[in-house]
Amino acid sequence: MDVSQLPEIQEDGLIQALKQVHDPEIPVNIYDLGLIYNLDIHPDHTVDVKMTLTTPGCPEAATFPGKVEQAVKSVPGVVDARVELVWEPPWTKETMSEEAKLALGIW
Repeated sequence: MDVSQLPEIQEDGLIQALKQVHDPEIPVNIYDLGLIYNLDIHPDHTVDVKMTLTTPGCPEAATFPGKVEQAVKSVPGVVDARVELVWEPPWTKETMSEEAKLALGIW
C-alpha cells in the first residue's frame, strides 16, 4: 500500500474517535477518564496506543483493547492500530479531565 496517498493522521481525529468509546460502568469516555496514556503515530500510518483500565480486575479488560483498536482504525489515514494494555503507572482520578471530574462529581 502506498501510504503517501493516504490523508495525514490527525491526533485530534484520534482523540475524537477515542471519545466515542465509553466504559459501560462509568458515563464518561475513556479519553476523558485518563485511560489513554500514549498515542504514537508512525510514518507507515500505523498507530500505537498505550492505555490502562481503572482497575486490573475490570470486567472490560478483555474487550476494551479491541474497541479502542476499532475506534483508532476508523480515523482517516490509519492503516493499522496496536493497543497495549499497561498497568504502570496505575490509573488515578488525577488523570481524569476536568469535564470527567465534573460529570462524576469528583473533586
